[in-house]
Amino acid sequence: MIRRFFIIALSILAFGVAHAGVLPDDRADALYHFYDGGGVVIDGPSVLVRKKVGTSFSVVGNYYVDMISSASIDVVTQASPYEEERTQWSLGVDYLRGNTTMRAGYTTSEESDFDAETVSFSVSQDMFGDLTTLTLSYALGDDLVRRSDDPTFEQPLDRQIYGVGVTQILTKNLISSLNVETITEEGFLNNPYRSVRYFDPNAASGYSYEPEVYPNTRTSNAIGLRMRYFLPYRAAVEGEYRFFTDTWDIEGHTGAISYIHPWRNFTFTGKFRYHTQTGAHFFKDLFPRAMATNFRGRDKELSPLTSYTVKLQAAWEFLSDDGTATWGFIKRAKVTASANFLHVDYDEFTDLTAQQPIGSEPLYQLDANIFQIYVSLFY
Repeated sequence: MIRRFFIIALSILAFGVAHAGVLPDDRADALYHFYDGGGVVIDGPSVLVRKKVGTSFSVVGNYYVDMISSASIDVVTQASPYEEERTQWSLGVDYLRGNTTMRAGYTTSEESDFDAETVSFSVSQDMFGDLTTLTLSYALGDDLVRRSDDPTFEQPLDRQIYGVGVTQILTKNLISSLNVETITEEGFLNNPYRSVRYFDPNAASGYSYEPEVYPNTRTSNAIGLRMRYFLPYRAAVEGEYRFFTDTWDIEGHTGAISYIHPWRNFTFTGKFRYHTQTGAHFFKDLFPRAMATNFRGRDKELSPLTSYTVKLQAAWEFLSDDGTATWGFIKRAKVTASANFLHVDYDEFTDLTAQQPIGSEPLYQLDANIFQIYVSLFY
């Protein structure tokens, strides 16, 4: 969940939302992100540069760093705290021809025990007087999972992502988008360090540990609907809903509502997000014996859970293109800061740090604060 939050946020910053018929603005962004929750601290910078080449091409590059310090509940109950750094490079190109925009991208990331490469392609087409935009997308991931304590351990992980999206202008004040996504994964899908616990009457704690064993395939499907209504006084209200299901029997529902309010050179955003999901069929907090089932997992993110997120964001455009002020070739400039406050209730994953007898351990809860600030220069 943590890693996915930053990947999604930075991908949106880097590549934006696909719209046909117009190339993205030339811009440069410098971002700093910070996550603190559940014994995990993640922070680092990201730098993006986008530039048009002629009237038909636009290229974008992004550099992103994660510096991770982890003493999470998984770590403190089974291993020692650790620190690592992850670096990611992305390069993309847009090609505009009439009402059609084609996009291609390549992303590579490295850390001590995980390498990832992803290539992606999408095509967007404006139709019906530019009231409808259809987008088709595909991405192929080629990852390699390793263990820092075992140089002989190397396991592949392949991923394919298929997407279809439709954006529709319904009225002069209402716009909607519908997105469908299918992800297929094959290879080593679990964490090589994580273990499950099983009942062991001979152990002092009453239980012992053994390695996780996951299925080597997973297919997930998601459908999301977003609608934004522009209010008469320039503000907007946005609602979102997403349904998720996969072959591991996880079913998730996510809803969010946002309010966007511009005032002078500022834009303020408030958002509330709610998420609930069922657990994977092979998840169990405590197995009855060793090797009790063919597949076994105790990742808390595979547990039934409910989460709540409150987001507050403010953007200040301190240089506008109205001609009143200039910074040489810089046409516009703004700074954006956001804070996300996350709370997660895990319905079956227990907190072993409480050191309570088996059956009386409290359920685990996670609280996290996520902050981002970035400066955008448009030229």
